[in-house]
Amino acid sequence: MKTAVNKLASKLGYSISRIHSEDQSRAASPLEWFHSDHYLRHNSRRLEHLASLGIPVEGKRVLEVGAGIGDHSSYYLDRGCDVTITEARPENIAILKSRFPDQHVFPLDLDRPTAIPGTPFDVVHSYGLLYHLQAPEQALQFMSENCSGILFLETCVSFGAEAAVNLVGEPQRDPTQAYSGEGCRPTRSWVFGTLQKLFPNVYVTVTQPNHEEFPLDWNSPEKHKTKHGLQRSVFVASREAIQNESLSKTLLNIQIRAF
Repeated sequence: MKTAVNKLASKLGYSISRIHSEDQSRAASPLEWFHSDHYLRHNSRRLEHLASLGIPVEGKRVLEVGAGIGDHSSYYLDRGCDVTITEARPENIAILKSRFPDQHVFPLDLDRPTAIPGTPFDVVHSYGLLYHLQAPEQALQFMSENCSGILFLETCVSFGAEAAVNLVGEPQRDPTQAYSGEGCRPTRSWVFGTLQKLFPNVYVTVTQPNHEEFPLDWNSPEKHKTKHGLQRSVFVASREAIQNESLSKTLLNIQIRAF
């Protein structure tokens, strides 16, 4: 089974052996994993891109899923939002409660979702979670059921026009990876199409974050070379139509940088 998973991972440009070798050498503390130079820069680029969309969230009730140790939570807290923060891993939950003692923090594994107090929420924030799940369709269904307004979704994806989930193995010991040990690299078509079944208005962003893991030309995978072999995309789904020049209701194959 592991051989088959590694073959698929190789086809998708994702090195399982690389991650396993890093898994043996990196520090045990989730803070050190999440606050590496790579993660700090990556989060900065993702959040500045989210802000650049100009979609107002001030004062909203927000559900953040797969929060890790909460490096995106302050985006909403700084805008006066009431944030419910969720995460699957107990060690990450402990850090979240320490960092945000006045916020609602709950354990939530979206491969085995349970009810969350306070639902539905105006905003659901899911950045960097979907591709760490073995049941992504179930997870998107849960997000939809708990969202009365807007879903912000960022995930690693695979190149390709077909609708495919593409399951892959991930190292369970790594607190930034799949809690179950199995994730996925869905195609953009699969994500977009699944969201369209759940929300009346689905968009892909015209711009991409200013980071090399976010391709600009989806027609040319050979142009996309990154250290970790990953590629990412940002989606917005909404109950109400959003008039915004930064959003497209069709799945764009050519995008531009936000800055």
